[in-house]
Amino acid sequence: MSEDQCRFTGDARVLHGRAVRTPLPDEAAERLFYENMMTIADGQERKAELLADPDVPLLQAYELAFERIAESFKRRLRHIAGENYEDVAIAYCRGHRNDRLGELTSYYYEALWRIQQRPTITDMLFSPLIVRYPDSFTVNVRFATGYTTTESILYESPEHLTEELEDEHARTYHEESSYSQKQAAKYIKEAARIIRAEFPDPETTPFEERKYGGIVAAGGRRGTTFSSLLERVEPDRQRFTEPIDEPTLVDAGEEAKRTERELLCDGDVIL
Repeated sequence: MSEDQCRFTGDARVLHGRAVRTPLPDEAAERLFYENMMTIADGQERKAELLADPDVPLLQAYELAFERIAESFKRRLRHIAGENYEDVAIAYCRGHRNDRLGELTSYYYEALWRIQQRPTITDMLFSPLIVRYPDSFTVNVRFATGYTTTESILYESPEHLTEELEDEHARTYHEESSYSQKQAAKYIKEAARIIRAEFPDPETTPFEERKYGGIVAAGGRRGTTFSSLLERVEPDRQRFTEPIDEPTLVDAGEEAKRTERELLCDGDVIL
């Protein structure tokens, strides 16, 4: 690892108010997009299984889901910049290069870096937005202050409790926590189904049935309380009028503005 990589600490300005628009010109691009979304859906299903298992610590399920998300970003980075994507991103961040490839790689690398920090951070909401259009898709990577949204499901983690409870209270708290995790598992399993429905297999689904789709997700933590959200998003069908030939950064669309208004709590700020 280079000296610059060791000093990397992130810069949210790379992400703020922007999204990556990626073209879907052929079967190979469609397949890569689909596989990335299925990686995320698989992670949600595995997380649900672990949450429903009383013998598995919540943190293990939480970290697994982020590992699957991180893998999808790594796959995208390799596709854009090759195996040396870290060097490309950091060179752009340090001002050593100023080109489209560096900018795109920096965006995804910043997202990956923040995702990898998430298991240890409290009061930081991760809220990605992914929208499919006929000839492209957009990814908005967003982080916000706070730990939940207006629609999130909440669940408790006894493993993160720092105070000592009396035996009776501890038993009650563990029972209530287990129940909340099982309810969350049901919700997250349904979230995986939504992902699969919004981004179906291009080999078995007619184009007319897959050319639009969208999801918004959000996850965070405050102390012992975790939050999760995933909902379908209606794409803005008038957003893009011209096709593109290569991935490019674009301004956040109406879908991003709408979900921020509807889901963020008072006082939360997109970083």
